[in-house]
Amino acid sequence: MKLFLVAGARPNFMKIGPLVDEMKKHPEIDPIIVHTGQHYDYEMSAIFFKDLEIAKPDIYLGVGSGSQGEQTGKIMIAIEKEMIEHRPDLVVVVGDVNSTLAASVVASKLHIPIAHVEAGLRSFDRTMPEEINRQVTDVLSEYLFTTEESGNENLRKEGITEEKIYFVGDIMIEAIINAKCKMQKVKLSINNLKSKIFNLESPYALLTLHRPSNVDDKNTFSRVLNAVDEVSRKIPIIFPIHPRTRKMAEKFGLSEKLKPLHVIKPLGYLDFIVLEKNAKFVLTDSGSIQAETTYFGIPCLTIRENTERPVTISMGTNKLVGTDKDKIVEESLDILDGENKKGHIPPLWDGKTAERIVDVIRFN
Repeated sequence: MKLFLVAGARPNFMKIGPLVDEMKKHPEIDPIIVHTGQHYDYEMSAIFFKDLEIAKPDIYLGVGSGSQGEQTGKIMIAIEKEMIEHRPDLVVVVGDVNSTLAASVVASKLHIPIAHVEAGLRSFDRTMPEEINRQVTDVLSEYLFTTEESGNENLRKEGITEEKIYFVGDIMIEAIINAKCKMQKVKLSINNLKSKIFNLESPYALLTLHRPSNVDDKNTFSRVLNAVDEVSRKIPIIFPIHPRTRKMAEKFGLSEKLKPLHVIKPLGYLDFIVLEKNAKFVLTDSGSIQAETTYFGIPCLTIRENTERPVTISMGTNKLVGTDKDKIVEESLDILDGENKKGHIPPLWDGKTAERIVDVIRFN
């Protein structure tokens, strides 16, 4: 059985790692890793393959950056040629990025079955490009692998038949569990990083910010930076800055507002996970980090009005704070005062997700 495993952005890489490892246990499965090149610089791409010990991609499309339509179109053109040449039996897509959508549309038109890992997640906000990617991919997929009960319910409401829905747990958590033994190896480098920034024993908060809704609007971006500036007076904030975020800060003349923060380059997967696991709390607009912090039991303040991962709120450590300056500051100070939200690890976040997925593929 020949499978295309499609990845394009850094959250994708951590999800395909456990899948590749599991698939290689079964000689009848021939996994072909397709890297679209949506994230193409070292910090955003290659270092993840190294950290997660994933084999180098079998196919690299090298599409690079561009607008939503331009990037999606380039991926579709490039991946269609590869699908026609290799004729995979199944195309496995993960997450909700442009690569996910592009590969799904092309596979569907070539009558190749699609498996979507992280199906059913919904923010119910179509201003987010990821929401459109998720919905279209789910409609086209034959196998819908969900991470939480809300995903199952969303798919049922949208008319997806029950036999296509498989509740398997969160593949990202498996990547974390697999990486635990490697984390100790990078802890020293994180301690070295901290010692260069502030006193080694000092607690710190971690910030990530990259969504267009937050960084493409000057007023919103400025308001969020004003909030984290105020929080940084109480606790050091480490900010591994996304290239897009740095670019928009320069464009809007907001670079000065970054100075109170400890801005560093994007980190590799293991470095970031260790930094995240040891943070006092995390401020983010990322979907995957909401899940990671819930697993680690670290308070998470999500700088968005909605989330496609409601289980991180109902069971986990996540809170939505939007982009309201006062709300961000208030919730941050509450955490510093010891008012942490306590959470629990959701069902099937147990490190066996890849095994469940591969079993479904093998026996269906």
